[in-house]
Amino acid sequence: MGAIKLADFGLARAFGVPLRTYTHEVVTLWYRAPEILLGCKYYSTAVDIWSIGCIFAEMVTRKALFPGDSEIDQLFRIFRTLGTPTESLWPGVTNLPDYKGNFPKWPRKDMKVIIPNLDQDGRDLLLVSRRLVKRL
Repeated sequence: MGAIKLADFGLARAFGVPLRTYTHEVVTLWYRAPEILLGCKYYSTAVDIWSIGCIFAEMVTRKALFPGDSEIDQLFRIFRTLGTPTESLWPGVTNLPDYKGNFPKWPRKDMKVIIPNLDQDGRDLLLVSRRLVKRL
């Protein structure tokens, strides 16, 4: 069985390094984490885990999970799939600089529908990268 290696996750930040303000214009749009799209200026390795999850889903389905053509389109594609985040789902989301209270409210879709050819173990692995509650 062959091995696959994913590289160039240049946003990874070491744990324990003092927080600094980072730019939000990073990562190829299709793999950009929602906190970056929402203007978060402090982020961690979670943004790279998000990117890896997007690539994993793309490898399984052979198509991009969130092929946005602009930042707002990207964000809305994420929301249409994972549900529009709320304070109960993602504490602090409404305080992010680019969060708007009038974003459309989409419900979360079942991962079995989104990626039907992935078994439960694969969906569990994919969901690790999607958990919004512990992202920030």
